[in-house]
Amino acid sequence: IMYCPIVFQWATVRLERGAKENNHPLYKPYSNAIIAKEPTSLEEEIKEIRRSGSNKDLDSASEFEMSDIFYFARRGVESIMDDEVTKRFSAEELESWNLLTRSNYNFQYISLRLTVLWGLGLLIRYGLLLPLRVTLAFTGVGLLVFLTSLIGLLPNGRIKNLLSEKVHLMCYRICVRALTAIITYHDSENKPKNGGICVANHTSPIDVIILASDGCYAMVGQIHGGLMGVIQRSMVKACPHVWFERSEVKDRHLVAKRLSDHVDDKTKLPILIFPEGTCINNTSVMMFKKGSFEIGTTVYPVAIKYDPRFGDAFWNSSKFGMVNYLLRMMSSWAIVCSVWYLPPMSREEGEDAVHFANRVKAAIARQGGLVDLLWDGGLKRDKVKDTFKEEQQKLYSKILLLELTWFHGKCLYSLEAE
Repeated sequence: IMYCPIVFQWATVRLERGAKENNHPLYKPYSNAIIAKEPTSLEEEIKEIRRSGSNKDLDSASEFEMSDIFYFARRGVESIMDDEVTKRFSAEELESWNLLTRSNYNFQYISLRLTVLWGLGLLIRYGLLLPLRVTLAFTGVGLLVFLTSLIGLLPNGRIKNLLSEKVHLMCYRICVRALTAIITYHDSENKPKNGGICVANHTSPIDVIILASDGCYAMVGQIHGGLMGVIQRSMVKACPHVWFERSEVKDRHLVAKRLSDHVDDKTKLPILIFPEGTCINNTSVMMFKKGSFEIGTTVYPVAIKYDPRFGDAFWNSSKFGMVNYLLRMMSSWAIVCSVWYLPPMSREEGEDAVHFANRVKAAIARQGGLVDLLWDGGLKRDKVKDTFKEEQQKLYSKILLLELTWFHGKCLYSLEAE
């Protein structure tokens, strides 16, 4: 693994040289900001537009001006060309080619050496690694279902809890091997403890086994059917996980009550929650839902950052099904990631759940080197909420109201002076 980046860099240099020799335009990944944007407020930009587009004295401008439209038109075009939300739901792009066809938009014949190297990698990944990984995955899941079902027959007590933890750790670690996951855990003294809630940024469904292979957690989620349902039913027999029916998930009070009852019992495992509610592409952290932070308990933040050079862990659920996604993971070189356990955090006096969630999110983003965004990850599938539009309308109307108040005050002062 340690020599792979050198090989990837050589492949990239050779690809660029071949593209230049063949006059083939080489695709370059976009940066995080293809449009230069100055950190200015709406009021400052409106004033600048009025100053540059009007010969009138600004002090006489009391209400709406036609030039104000240019601000909103420009922002709209910028959002279409380079919005900071949509690109968080597509695969993170690489500066170097990692010899995976799916990570190179210019894949074509360049040279014999490069083709042989790619073919050798294909043979190793699909002919050797993939069968071994699939075998390990079926072994891990099969043992999890079988052993947790057996442990569920035991009476509740210390022995059952101990066996349950050992079985969960063993099976999750087998599943981690099925992905050839190379994980580095930092600051293990801050690992979540019973009676708390562990919150982490969310890139992939495998985030669960990445964390659970280093410690046991109580999972929270909706009850599924099929194979996933079989796994959930067997797991809950051995350990008090929190599963909800589809109709119960929408009842916030019921969800909060179930979670609160769980954390109040200090003998139960810490709850693992991903407050974003959807997978983000390993570059950012988006809005945390406040529900997990309304419960008066200790929160243990965890930051997860994947190294995309060896395999892209992001799950684009609108493009790939679960089986297809897992096969892509198992046919990558490896899954390399770092996990940071941050110091526990609690709500401060007078702090509401929203501000607490934002404070935890900022700490995770800072530690993981991720971009801290205020947008709701639900925009991945839903339209922009009316509240976001209303915020911009309120800001603009506030500017007009202030100008109108200032203008009337100036007129009144002039009349009194006369």
